[in-house]
Amino acid sequence: MDSKKIAFPVQEYSEAFKRQVVSEYERGLFTKSQLQTRYNIRGNSCISSWLIKYGTFTYETKLSKGRPMKDPQQQKIKELEAALLKKEEELKVFRKFIEIAERELKIEIVKKSGSNQSRK
Repeated sequence: MDSKKIAFPVQEYSEAFKRQVVSEYERGLFTKSQLQTRYNIRGNSCISSWLIKYGTFTYETKLSKGRPMKDPQQQKIKELEAALLKKEEELKVFRKFIEIAERELKIEIVKKSGSNQSRK
C-alpha cells in the first residue's frame, strides 16, 4: 500500500480577508476553529499568525513555551509571573498614552488621588 500524502494547493488569502477574520475573532463573534470551518481556512496556525500581524491586542509570538516543569505548581507560578510581567509592560504603555493625551488635549483623564469623585 502506498503511503503518499495528499497535497493540497497552497491557498492565498488577501490582506482584507485576513483583517476581516481577525476583526471577527477580536470582537468575539467566533472562535478560531469556528472561523476555520466558516471560511475553509487550512492550516492550524494561519489565524494565529494573522492575529499577531493584524490584531489590535497582544498575542504570544511563540506557541510553545518549552518543556514544562515537573512540578505543575512551579510551572503555573512561572507562567503567572511571565503574564504579570507582560501586563506590567502593557500598563506602562497605557499610562504613557494617557499622559500624552492629557498633555496634548489639555484634559484630565485620570483623577488625581484625593480629588472629589463626581456622583450622579
